[in-house]
Amino acid sequence: MSGQDHRPRHAHGRSRAGQPLRARAIPGSPVTRPGRRAVYRRRRLGVGLGLAVVVAAVVVVTHPGASATSARETQSSGGSAAASRTSGRAVNLDARRGSAVAPAAAEAGLLPWQLQAPISREVVLPTAQPGQLLLAGGLTASGATSNGVFHLSTSTGALSQLANLDVATHDAAGAAVGGGDLVVGGGSSAPSATTQRIDAGGSAATGTLPGARADSSAATIGGTAYIVGGYDGTAMDGEVLATTDGRSFQRVATLAVPVRYAAVAAVGGRIFVFGGESLDGTPVDTIQVVDPARHAARVVGRLPVALGGASAATFGDAVYLAGGAETSTKTSYAVYAFDPATSKVLLAGRLRTAVAYAGSAVTAGRMWIVGGELANGARTAAVQVVNPDRAFGTAGVAGAGSPYFGDKLLIADRGNDRLLVLSDTGAITWRYPSAGKPAPPGGFYFPDDAFFIRHGTAIISNQEENETIVEIAYPSGKLLWQYGHPRQPGYAPGYLDNPDDAYLLRNGDISVADPVNCRVLVIDPRTKTVLHQIGVPRVCTHQPPTYLGSPNGDTPLPDGNLLVSEINGSWIDEYTTSGKLVWTVQLPSVAYPSDPQRLGPDHYLVADYSDPGAFVEFNRAGTILYRYAPTSGTGMLNMPSLVEQLPSGVLMANDDHNDRIVAIDPRTGALVWQYGVDGVPGTKPGYLFKPDGFDILTPNGTTPTHTATG
Repeated sequence: MSGQDHRPRHAHGRSRAGQPLRARAIPGSPVTRPGRRAVYRRRRLGVGLGLAVVVAAVVVVTHPGASATSARETQSSGGSAAASRTSGRAVNLDARRGSAVAPAAAEAGLLPWQLQAPISREVVLPTAQPGQLLLAGGLTASGATSNGVFHLSTSTGALSQLANLDVATHDAAGAAVGGGDLVVGGGSSAPSATTQRIDAGGSAATGTLPGARADSSAATIGGTAYIVGGYDGTAMDGEVLATTDGRSFQRVATLAVPVRYAAVAAVGGRIFVFGGESLDGTPVDTIQVVDPARHAARVVGRLPVALGGASAATFGDAVYLAGGAETSTKTSYAVYAFDPATSKVLLAGRLRTAVAYAGSAVTAGRMWIVGGELANGARTAAVQVVNPDRAFGTAGVAGAGSPYFGDKLLIADRGNDRLLVLSDTGAITWRYPSAGKPAPPGGFYFPDDAFFIRHGTAIISNQEENETIVEIAYPSGKLLWQYGHPRQPGYAPGYLDNPDDAYLLRNGDISVADPVNCRVLVIDPRTKTVLHQIGVPRVCTHQPPTYLGSPNGDTPLPDGNLLVSEINGSWIDEYTTSGKLVWTVQLPSVAYPSDPQRLGPDHYLVADYSDPGAFVEFNRAGTILYRYAPTSGTGMLNMPSLVEQLPSGVLMANDDHNDRIVAIDPRTGALVWQYGVDGVPGTKPGYLFKPDGFDILTPNGTTPTHTATG
């Protein structure tokens, strides 16, 4: 044959450094037949991320993932939520005093859709339909007071206008009593005494407060709404008022510390009042309790920091407090759990966006925080969700709110040529290579994947552009085993070309996808001989069981078989390690399948390594069971290479070209955790560069995302 280089080329034709790829000699690889070229795409660099926001006069919703399958909804493992339209169910707090059981940590996430127009200081109430909220009034991005009333779907972000308020208002209190929704007081240029009622027939002014009042909050116990705190335009109003219809109001108590912009929640027939602001606008740290039956109010504790304009909701026996303003220029990310039985305030999690003065309500067992204001005073269109969940830890314990609470997270930080291990607090606890942990002969370059093996005593990692697989001891970093020839691709015995997904099998053998060579190998690590080869070098087409179309995944399955992804044609296959085909399915909606995983019987998960990227769940018939694919916003993915379901239920993924690892709750589509800064590569703590692999290690040495490995 001619001397032309017939090696399969990369579809994008650029190396990691951005230089054109050059033809390479392949040591030890005699050419026996020309074959077909692989269509294998080197993971390219560069990304553009944008979010188009169209500002409307009132709140409108966009849904970046509108073409995707809607979020799946399952029962949360967290504590039970308060009733959707009332709070303050009967709880015997005295019986719980002295209990050692702390509240659950909180999962807190940012929705993939957002309000098309920013809003703050609006009334948000649950409706009789789970998963639907009512929004009324508020301040728009320009600072104008809104009169709009809308229904908001928490599953899709769809918004429909219900009515217009008779009187535009913001900073009003809201409550659902007497078969309708009340908007109490608030104001525009000055505080108002007007009470407005919203029902199926529209909106109308139905009554007046004893005096003008804005900046107040409301809690509901049974069929009675309680208006707490506020400001009349010149002085603070410490009276707590009760109403069952929005027409008549009775004073039931006076706050020990008059406040406005407090967060309130009812538990056990009492109302807890968190923080708020003094007359001069300074946040305060008091926790007050109002007992309507005894017509009393007193201070029962202090917050860790002063907070004004926070959001609060009752879940079971605990109250969760989120966000708020710490100062005039600092808003809080914190989610706290308050135990009324002990008056303890415990850190439970962290918001994705720090906000204050947002409207919030509980529906479908979650607190939804709609809009709000950022530290610079700008209003936001973000919608966030908070959900107590024991899988995310225990409030007050280090790591509370982490989707891998109690475990270690291993990251293959490909662009930085390193491995990291993080604690559940996000702290870096281990690096490789590092002082005392030198790189192996030939260097440590382009680690594409890394997995804990042998009960967490070692790590196996394939280095894509170094053409090698290594095993290193953990945590010593000692080199235990190496296969391949550094920087020398090939397909002769002992050679690899862009190795991907190296796994230690239960029997001690090692499997690896060899995508440019169009094959999957099973290697005996003792002799470094190839025991089985699925596919034929240079023939990169889907023709099972003989040929593979550039396989880039070979996940071990519980039955000992391998789950293989083929880039060319978007095929997923199950093979025995000896090369017998069990089943195969094509996924036309997935442009670039990467690293498939088994979730359960006939239930699989795969990443779509595209821009925008996606996660797809499917079955052997090719039916798409779930799809996460936002096309804009912070939830949009750029070349995700691996997605796995953690024991907490979230889907964690490398978002390679966004330089981050993310966790998505498939029940809501919310981004609940992230390490790395969107599109900003770096080596400092909190930064990554093209991360391409991760793994979880539990304290007992198990690896829950790949239980079928050694």
